[in-house]
Amino acid sequence: MLDRAFNELHAIRKMRELIQTWWGLEIGFAYPDGYVIDHEEGILFPSENPFCTASLNSVEGLKRCNRSIQDAVDVLASQIGSRSRAQIVESCHLGFPLLFVPVYRRGTFLGALFTSGFVRQEEVEFRKERVLEETRRFSVLGMSRPGEMFEKCPVLSAREFGQLSDLLELMAGEIAEDPATATALSERALEGGEGGRTIDLKFEDIIGQSPGMQSLFEMIRQVAKADSTVLVTGEDGTGKELVARAIYRQSSRLGGPFVARNCSAFNENLLESELFGHKRGSFTGAAGDRDGVFAQANGGTLFLDEIGDTSGALQVRLLRVLQEGTYVPVGGHEECRSDVRLITATNRPLKEMVRKGTFRKDLYYRLNVIRLRLPPLRERMDDLPFLCDHFLKGLAEKTGRGKKILKRETLGLLMAYDWPGNIRELQSELERIYLLSGKGKVITDAHLSPEVHAGGWVPVPAGKGTLAESVRDVEREIIRKGLIRTQWNKSHLAVELGVSRTTLLKKVREYGLEE
Repeated sequence: MLDRAFNELHAIRKMRELIQTWWGLEIGFAYPDGYVIDHEEGILFPSENPFCTASLNSVEGLKRCNRSIQDAVDVLASQIGSRSRAQIVESCHLGFPLLFVPVYRRGTFLGALFTSGFVRQEEVEFRKERVLEETRRFSVLGMSRPGEMFEKCPVLSAREFGQLSDLLELMAGEIAEDPATATALSERALEGGEGGRTIDLKFEDIIGQSPGMQSLFEMIRQVAKADSTVLVTGEDGTGKELVARAIYRQSSRLGGPFVARNCSAFNENLLESELFGHKRGSFTGAAGDRDGVFAQANGGTLFLDEIGDTSGALQVRLLRVLQEGTYVPVGGHEECRSDVRLITATNRPLKEMVRKGTFRKDLYYRLNVIRLRLPPLRERMDDLPFLCDHFLKGLAEKTGRGKKILKRETLGLLMAYDWPGNIRELQSELERIYLLSGKGKVITDAHLSPEVHAGGWVPVPAGKGTLAESVRDVEREIIRKGLIRTQWNKSHLAVELGVSRTTLLKKVREYGLEE
């Protein structure tokens, strides 16, 4: 059933025929466990490569071929990513390169397209030596004149290899975008506990399938169990408190309290009391004793945001708590002990502040035992569609108005905007356009704020260079933002821009916009 669904896709069938005609190569598809789709129907690939033909006609050769594919798929599945990009994974059991394109749908690895049995023109001598060596070791092939047989192998120029890679990427896109085939692949991947290897789209309350966020999730897993201090850096609105809470939830201190405070929300005197507590009568308005957050978080985790906004005097007291585990409440005389794991965050350049003398060097090194950087939204635009979906679902539940979707052009404008306010700004924008869309189920670009709507427009530089140079600058920027918006799907972007894919590829190379 799946084999038929896969092969009946018109675009897939046509591209396979094209690749067979041009280079005599066959395209296969392997599940996440490395099993080749056609083998379910008892089909072996016909090949114009005599080495491949001889290998597939022997039981041992077929086993070795399958093992090569399984090993390559394992390598692909272990990589963090979500984009279908052609890559040489490794050599097959005969020494020929294996060209693979992983197929993803909504962050899930569904399998991979692959081909082999060819030789790249720049590697002819290297491949010939390797293939002949493997052939000598693999006596089952029984080839009397392997050197002559090698001359019959398809040889691809650099241009032809690029064309082959582009065709495989197009095929991967067709598979991922066809609902029936993608659903069938997802169901097959989940059978028997062989779940398609899935990256963590959501980790605790953090959403992110981009490589930067996946690396961050792995770092959180590694550092959570320790009791070391953590410094979370990142621009305003990136979600630093979410990271702190994720560390807490993954830590051995989960049974204790989690207390969060923003240091910039208090003046110096109030912040000192907020952190360390105070005794009755210690200042005007201190009508009774009050515990600070170091007491409230005892046995748990304390998160202090905007730590760079603290004064020099408070920095000294914070350093003492970190070194000695003790503090004295405002107006008090007796030392109090506090057992907390401290996580701090800042959007300020602490290292530069240390150099300028506005932040204590000794405190900086105590806080910076483990540093986690949260990338701004503009560096993780892969995540924007998932974030939009998450926030729109939340708004539907909150308002009871039902789920709404973004029109494709609207999503494109959202992805073309740089989001200086990061996730917080995106969340506010989505709430605004959700409410302004009224009873409609589709949110159009008419609902966007002027700033976001103008984000995709590239003004012509005034008075700089010739008209032709200005036009080139505008064209390059439109293509650059389009590539980001479509996640480097050149076929879709070519349709949007009204040009052929060949023209777009030429422009991408001309402007140096390869990913």
